[in-house]
Amino acid sequence: MSILEQAVQTQLNNIEKKTGRSLAELSALAAATGLTKHSELRDHFRNTFDLGHGDANTLVHFVLQSDGERANAGKEIADVVDEIYAGKKAHLRPIHDALWAEIVKLGEFETLPKKNYVSLRRKRQFAMVGPTTATRVEVGLNAKELPVDDRLLEQPKGSMCNYIVRLTEPSEVDANLCSWIAAAYASAG
Repeated sequence: MSILEQAVQTQLNNIEKKTGRSLAELSALAAATGLTKHSELRDHFRNTFDLGHGDANTLVHFVLQSDGERANAGKEIADVVDEIYAGKKAHLRPIHDALWAEIVKLGEFETLPKKNYVSLRRKRQFAMVGPTTATRVEVGLNAKELPVDDRLLEQPKGSMCNYIVRLTEPSEVDANLCSWIAAAYASAG
């Protein structure tokens, strides 16, 4: 079992403890709701069991067997990134490439392509990179106590990332952003 698989299994075990329900019971409850959209089920689990975004998201992926890793199984990372930046989002690829050129300088990490973004992990996820609209790329960062800056958008507790930085031009991949990514990388072990 890979480190990632172990982490997901630990998270699922903790979800069972938090909710007091087995994964089979939670799957049955999800089916009974009649909800089929990922976001609707995620919100249902967040509200019903007071789960954070990450736990609810992982639970829905388990229930629907819909995580990006399974969807991208057997594909090369470069091919998945090409798919993410296809069509209306193709013009955003230079931002991703500028980010990637800086991120690979940090050292070793695991790249986990999802459906609409790329997750970057050491012992835990330190960043997420992907186009969130047809006009911008977002970098999600998991780091504590980064310096106050107008570009660093602090996220609510329980979000998948502590901070978000929105980029519309490759030139926005600057020294400040690189230092924030480096801090997230260092804190991920």
